[in-house]
Amino acid sequence: MKTISAQELKQWIAEKKDFQLIDCRETFEFDDYNIGGELIPMNSIPSNLDRIRTDVDVVIHCKSGVRSANVIHWLNENHGFTKLFNLEGGVLAYKSI
Repeated sequence: MKTISAQELKQWIAEKKDFQLIDCRETFEFDDYNIGGELIPMNSIPSNLDRIRTDVDVVIHCKSGVRSANVIHWLNENHGFTKLFNLEGGVLAYKSI
C-alpha cells in the first residue's frame, strides 16, 4: 500500500497538485475537524465508487490511518484502484504538524 506523510500532503496542497482527498470518517468526526477532503464515510464507499477519481492520485484518510488503510485494501482488491495513498497517522498526524 502506498502511503503519504502529513508533511508530503501539506506540500501537495501548497503546490496545488491535482489530486483527490477523501475523508472516510463519519460525519460527526468530519464536522469536528476536517482538512478539506471530500467526505465519503467508510460504510458508504461501496455505493460511491463513482466519486473516486481514477485519473489522479487519491489520498484517503481517517482519524489515525487504520480505517483508510482498510478502505484502500478493499478498493485495490475488489475494484482495481491503483493510485490510492493512505495518509500516515491520519488527521491526528496532520493536526500535529
